[in-house]
Amino acid sequence: MNWCILIPLLVGAICAILGYLLGKLLGGGNHDECNTRIAKLEADLNACKLSKVSLEGDLKTTKASLTSSVSAEASAKASLESTKASLASSLSAAAIAPVVLSVFDGAAAKAVFGKKIKENDLTVVEGIGPKIQGLFHDHDVKTWKALSECSIEKCQSVLDSGGERYKIHKPGTWPKQAGLASEGKWAELLKWQDELDGGK
Repeated sequence: MNWCILIPLLVGAICAILGYLLGKLLGGGNHDECNTRIAKLEADLNACKLSKVSLEGDLKTTKASLTSSVSAEASAKASLESTKASLASSLSAAAIAPVVLSVFDGAAAKAVFGKKIKENDLTVVEGIGPKIQGLFHDHDVKTWKALSECSIEKCQSVLDSGGERYKIHKPGTWPKQAGLASEGKWAELLKWQDELDGGK
């Protein structure tokens, strides 16, 4: 037998076995590493999918919020326009309405009555003396203007609050007299008072 032929075959077989073992050893490790990388990539992909779902939910919420904000802004704008229109209407009505300012002229009152008249002295009204004036002051009626805005019933209730001795007074003309005094119509007031009997 020729041993020279067997030696290369034996070396080839040994190399084949070593190659197989090395391939198994090195190939198995690479396979595990590849599996680990694939698992990591799959985990990243799942995380991206979850992130996408979350972002889509946030997008829907943001859209709904923006729609609501736009609707609220439109409503606020409409309300503002309505308020502006109302204010413009009020201002134009106020501009048209005459402004009546009552400025007390003591000299004019003195010229008509022949005596000094104090502003908002309720005793200028015929039928009202100092004590009745005190009753009106107690009921927060302290000016001619305030008295002119009182009803006759309110004047009577003020008198009734003073007791029996004040019930005999008749306040029927007092608000109108106070109105003339408030407007500075002294001559008209004096003329009317000359026709009255104790304010009645």
